[in-house]
Amino acid sequence: MCMSEPSIEPSLQLDAGLEARISEAVSHNLDAQIEFTRELVRHPSVRGQEHTAQDFLFREMRKRGLSMDRWQIDVDDLRGHPGFSPVAVDYTNAINVVGAHRPRNESGASLILNGHVDVVPTGPVDMWTRAPFDAQVDGDWLYGRGSGDMKAGIGINLFALDALRSIGYQPAATVYVQSVTEEECTGNGALSALVRGYHADAAIITEPMNDALVRTNVGVIWFKVHVKGRPVHVADASSGANAIDAAAFLIQALKEFETGRNVKKSGYPHFADLKKPINVNVGKIEGGDWASSVPAWCTFDVRTGLYPGEDARQGAREVEDFLRRASGHHPFLSNNPPEVEFNGFMAQGYELAEGGAAERTLAAAHGRVFREELNAVTSLAYLDARVFLLYDDTPALVYGPVSSNIHGFDERVSIASIERVTRTVALYIAMWCGLEPLSN
Repeated sequence: MCMSEPSIEPSLQLDAGLEARISEAVSHNLDAQIEFTRELVRHPSVRGQEHTAQDFLFREMRKRGLSMDRWQIDVDDLRGHPGFSPVAVDYTNAINVVGAHRPRNESGASLILNGHVDVVPTGPVDMWTRAPFDAQVDGDWLYGRGSGDMKAGIGINLFALDALRSIGYQPAATVYVQSVTEEECTGNGALSALVRGYHADAAIITEPMNDALVRTNVGVIWFKVHVKGRPVHVADASSGANAIDAAAFLIQALKEFETGRNVKKSGYPHFADLKKPINVNVGKIEGGDWASSVPAWCTFDVRTGLYPGEDARQGAREVEDFLRRASGHHPFLSNNPPEVEFNGFMAQGYELAEGGAAERTLAAAHGRVFREELNAVTSLAYLDARVFLLYDDTPALVYGPVSSNIHGFDERVSIASIERVTRTVALYIAMWCGLEPLSN
């Protein structure tokens, strides 16, 4: 059974000479690591197209001698799990890849190094300064969609292990290197890896957290609102019901929902001082068929947040109840309420308990590299750590490099930060898992 603390207390001490050799190995391999990350960015792994990036990672992990596992996510395997999020798309290319390192003698604490390979759409390409999948380097910055979120993190996970191997060592405990999909839309990729049987004493997720550790994280719900109208010729518009206008009414009403949700922040210490921890975002809208016809339909997609501890399904019921009440104040919607479809994230938030062995080890490694204390932050974006913390009682450390413009134009990640975080993760592995000489 996986416990929140390893059965073996990791050593926070590391020989100064060994530490220097690990750091030097990371620096020596940095050019290769950046080229690896650029190649991974060049695979445009937006939803439904993740398989080529996973093919690349499968080959890279196998080349490093890891025992490989690759599978397509099966919704039927997950549907009954409390962490499952509803799916409205085909999963043919929703592929997970896991590479396993197993030592000769299992003497340290086991570890999962997790990252997600899926990226969000680019938006209008002409609004980028550089082509989004060209993976260009300019000074300290590596640009491209997914460069920060989070293909640099996947590279960090692999090259931290490479640094150890290059000086003749390997972890003295089982390490699983996970590349999962669906992090940007459901979280079902990490959940699928858990259901498949991958467990460890701790997990590190190298998301772009600006060299900080995530202490607590919101939950997320996705939903789509379907509004129907009454179509007529525009010449007789007053006799019809405009579905787009009705949708606009509901979108405006959702601002009240957002305000009400943020009033509750005072009950959550890590969120109380934030200006607006819960964001209700209308991210997509479609509707109508003809400029001279009163539109018969409109749909819009929404993302909202949850405080840690709030049940996602209860949150979904609150969304439905709010939209039903709001519709009662509209002349057409009051008798023709919208349909609400939950089509993605149905994910609870989490809070990482302070002071555990996994966090102490990361703080020690970070301090050696950065010469400062590890900062803990609150995240308002979805993170796969909830899978490990809520459903496997496993400490999950979300910690990664400096990035900017993630989900926006000209996404980029700092190369200097990549190097520092790779050094930190390599030292963490050495302390958490222990080391043994490579086999001959």
